[in-house]
Amino acid sequence: MSGEAARKACARLDLADLGFDRGAHMLVARALSGIGVGETLDVCGRAPALGVHLRAWCRQMGHPFQTLGDDSEIGGDIVARIARGDVEIKRWAGAQRAGHPDRDRDDAVSEHPAPRWGLAARGALVEDSAPAFSFGIDHKHVVWTEEAPRLYAQAAAAQWDPATAIPWDAPFDIPDDVEDAIVQVMTYLVENETAALLVPARFLAQMHPHFREILQLLAIQAADEARHIEVFTRRALLRREVLGLSTAGGQASLKTLVDEPDFALAMFLLSVLGEGTFLALLWFLHRNAPDPVTREVTKLAAQDEARHVAFGLAHLSRHAELDKTLHARLALAVEQRHEALMQTAGLNSEVFDALVLLAAGEFSPEAIERGYQAVMTLQQEMDVGRRKRLAKLGFDDAEAERLSALHTRNFM
Repeated sequence: MSGEAARKACARLDLADLGFDRGAHMLVARALSGIGVGETLDVCGRAPALGVHLRAWCRQMGHPFQTLGDDSEIGGDIVARIARGDVEIKRWAGAQRAGHPDRDRDDAVSEHPAPRWGLAARGALVEDSAPAFSFGIDHKHVVWTEEAPRLYAQAAAAQWDPATAIPWDAPFDIPDDVEDAIVQVMTYLVENETAALLVPARFLAQMHPHFREILQLLAIQAADEARHIEVFTRRALLRREVLGLSTAGGQASLKTLVDEPDFALAMFLLSVLGEGTFLALLWFLHRNAPDPVTREVTKLAAQDEARHVAFGLAHLSRHAELDKTLHARLALAVEQRHEALMQTAGLNSEVFDALVLLAAGEFSPEAIERGYQAVMTLQQEMDVGRRKRLAKLGFDDAEAERLSALHTRNFM
């Protein structure tokens, strides 16, 4: 017998007073992992029930067990010999890696992760007997973008606290009519941001966790919208006790977003068209804000929304390259939404007039004319922005112009 073989044959573990009721199994398992299958380990110890517990543990784990002596022969120690079984080899025989463990490889993220990878971390070894999960969104081309890690890191770093980031106590003095206009616009923003929260939140539970960066992005997007709802509501009630008007047409427009069951179509309608259009609105409000609170609230919200739009463009651009049917489906979604909303009033007149007044700053013929023209310019800017984003997705100029014109009059 070689020296190495002799060493392994007489490998010994002294558990002293440690029993299986206090973690002895960890030392036994570690010692067994250091020897080969079929080789033996002698175990001794002084815990009162060690022999019983050790025998039961070996039977459970599949390691052959042999008693080597009684208490009188070994001076109070219980001694047993364990032969390492092949139970661990059998246990992991059918295991799979949940994607490649090297996260820098191009194929580290699977094209179609297996249902039984379930909640396992990407790159983990998943036991064959793990239960299968049912995730409706489980194809990489539908959700993925190589920009996801960067966008998530950027979003995490850019989070802000409503309690400290907004100058809630800043003094300002504006006319009652202008304050009422702010309340109406904020009321409108709240219901739109609520829809923008519900859409990504609805798809979170349907997405395979293998695409963890996308899960994280959607989760932080929902958190952004929750924060926007908070600050818009707080600004509306800063100097008033009640909110403004919510119209049936506005709610109908948002319902088409909330009801859309397809992830790609919902994110297109929300992020590329809706939130992209809203970006222009938020910057308009920032420029024409009559007070420092409104100015800061709209600026911070716009910065968040820009990330949402960037994610929508990034993953849909990749999706369109891999799925040649996507452009037709996106166009059809716009057409169907337009058809569904043809009989609604679109943007309510109270919001439109409020925007005019905010741009005007006062009720005078000259100011109102200036404010009205500013809102007309805003709508033109919204249209130009939509067409540019549609072009980035691969639509030609004529189709981009047509689809932009069909976008809901409610902006979102």
